[in-house]
Amino acid sequence: MSNATTPMPTLEQLAETLQQAVNDVYKAGGVPGKKVKNFLNGVWLGHALHPVLTDIPVGCWTATVTLDLLSGADENSDLAAGADKALGLGILGAVGAAFAGITDWSDTYGKERHTGLIHMLLNVGGLTAFSLSWLLRRKKGRRKLAVAISTLAYGVTGFSAYLGGDLVFKLGTMVNHNAWTHEPEEWTSVSGAPVVTEENTLYKVDANGTSVLLVKQDNRLYAINETCSHAGGPLADGQLEGDTVVCPWHGSRFCLKDGKVIDGPSTYKAPSYEVRQQNGKVEVRLVSDQ
Repeated sequence: MSNATTPMPTLEQLAETLQQAVNDVYKAGGVPGKKVKNFLNGVWLGHALHPVLTDIPVGCWTATVTLDLLSGADENSDLAAGADKALGLGILGAVGAAFAGITDWSDTYGKERHTGLIHMLLNVGGLTAFSLSWLLRRKKGRRKLAVAISTLAYGVTGFSAYLGGDLVFKLGTMVNHNAWTHEPEEWTSVSGAPVVTEENTLYKVDANGTSVLLVKQDNRLYAINETCSHAGGPLADGQLEGDTVVCPWHGSRFCLKDGKVIDGPSTYKAPSYEVRQQNGKVEVRLVSDQ
């Protein structure tokens, strides 16, 4: 039976609707929206921002649960105020982590998207429970209930963190897809392309097993790794915009001159190469400072 007649599972429907909504918001924001997205992806940081921010709520809520345990959930204990402050700080940190996480998730698909959605829903549930606990702690005589709720929420958050680990280490979400590439550190002849003569044309060539993107502009050759570092997309099938190339999969944009990330979701630069063309051959080698 074709996909057109097969009902879409509820989870897939929800994922598609939410993902489209997030992407529509950023698109509607124009250039400022793109800058916000780049910031939340972590382009400025050099790797994903989301895992950095998650340390705040996880650390704070661990402190909350620990202090609650040591205080025996006694609202008159000297430790109670510390537990409550850690809880509140964790809630604030979780909001920031959520925005960064949703931004990363908006450029996923398949199992990544499904797992990420479950991870997101668990985090929303955990954050809601922690917020309820924080409110109850403001009322006299409700502390034991508040502590029970936050302890349960901590367990939910722990399981969600496990799924977050799966997203990174099992499914490769937001990892550098060029991390294991064997880059040519010595001058290496490329195959798959003749002498490059056409300007502003994307050439995909091979340098001893490494896919390289060659472009000639203003009578000068530029070369970067042809694999998008975000999700492994083929940059040779992308779009040339000035001295940058845009990945056809999720729109990451790289500078041809040095591989620098101009726009995310990628946060890792593309390895760049020196290029020379002589005796009818093109040779490349990794730029020495990489």
